Amino acid sequence: MRKTSPSRRRSRSAARRPFRAIVLLVALVVGAFAWTGSAQAHGTVVDPATRAYHCWDEWGDDHLNPVMAQEDPMCWQAYQANPNTMWNWMSMLQDNLGGKFEERIPNGKLCSNNLQNFESLNNPGPWTMTDVGDNFSVHLYDQASHGADFFRVYVSKQGFDPKTQALGWDDLDFITETGSYPPASDITFPVQTSGYSGHHIVFTIWQASHLDQAYLMCSDVNFG
Repeated sequence: MRKTSPSRRRSRSAARRPFRAIVLLVALVVGAFAWTGSAQAHGTVVDPATRAYHCWDEWGDDHLNPVMAQEDPMCWQAYQANPNTMWNWMSMLQDNLGGKFEERIPNGKLCSNNLQNFESLNNPGPWTMTDVGDNFSVHLYDQASHGADFFRVYVSKQGFDPKTQALGWDDLDFITETGSYPPASDITFPVQTSGYSGHHIVFTIWQASHLDQAYLMCSDVNFG
């Protein structure tokens, strides 16, 4: 697992602030051209950071730096496989699943939402984790403010190893399903768990409200 000291992370973030708006604009433009045929609904869970969002947030304005290969090898392999994995962090959507998530998304393809552009997100390995406790919050950032019919949250079972195993439906414990949320750019809701320790995957399904459009996302966490 890549560990970045708080002081280094603050320094890296401070250095990047002048570039963030430009990079975000570029990402949005790339996303607009890369995805066609459906409404351009864009959003993701930013805390705990999804795999794609973390890679963009940490490396989006430094993606050619070879140090990524050593410091963040899973983001490195994702970027090498397909740069759109990073640039389109907000576009992990599937249309018209009709709520049949387990029937339509195969085992081993959950972290990519069975999308080819994001295939590398299914790969097991030392993904960077967000530290959480038994009780934590999930924060969705939704650029288009579509709201939600519901969020469904799972946690990988104790004993499942994200470093060596690709995620399947039988590897998940169901934790909670929320009610609906009105349109907003930021939605945060609480999650309560117990009995987990170490590296786990928080798997979130966001069913957007404007269309039958579902986002399935993996966030790597460390239960302290």
